[in-house]
Amino acid sequence: MLSFLKKLLGRNEKFFDLLDASAKQANESAQILMRLHASIGKLEFDSWLIALSESRRKDKRIAADMTRELCATFITPIEREDIEALASALYKIPKTAEKIGTRIAISPERFATEFVGKQLQMLVRATELVISITHQLRKISEMEKIQDAYQQLQTIEGEADKFMLGTLKELYQGDGNAKEIIILGDFYELLERATDFCRDAGKIVFQVALKYT
Repeated sequence: MLSFLKKLLGRNEKFFDLLDASAKQANESAQILMRLHASIGKLEFDSWLIALSESRRKDKRIAADMTRELCATFITPIEREDIEALASALYKIPKTAEKIGTRIAISPERFATEFVGKQLQMLVRATELVISITHQLRKISEMEKIQDAYQQLQTIEGEADKFMLGTLKELYQGDGNAKEIIILGDFYELLERATDFCRDAGKIVFQVALKYT
């Protein structure tokens, strides 16, 4: 009986470990993306692009491990649906970061702007908060810390959205051609989406905390 309980508790920790690992991978992807952007026109650009793809592959392996654990376990530390929802939101961050990196690689000079750099800085900050709030699942009774992190994520997402809308307004009212407007508009929205996924991950943790406190 004792060995069974130890095994069960170990599996519970495994879920938290995998979610933590995925959150850290999201942050790593954001940091690599920021370095990729900073290296436009430099020799190390291709190396950062490769690193970004490798970060995504690492997170795919974490997601696969999570799926195996869910299939092998009947009892989970929080509801199975919440684990799946959070794992999905976390996975979308490196996935979107890789898409952003691929777009930058197509035409680096076009995206070597201060606006993109600022958006990426906000994304890095958002992923740092995702690490913090995801780890709080282990101490789900500390509602104030979870709520504070979630509010900060909402603030960053709001600032990123406001910043992007202002830039889009300038783009649409400028003298750029239709093709340029479409390309840049799609790219800016992709940047915003990455921050949205960070907010979504925080929202899931916040909602889980409300259930259990």
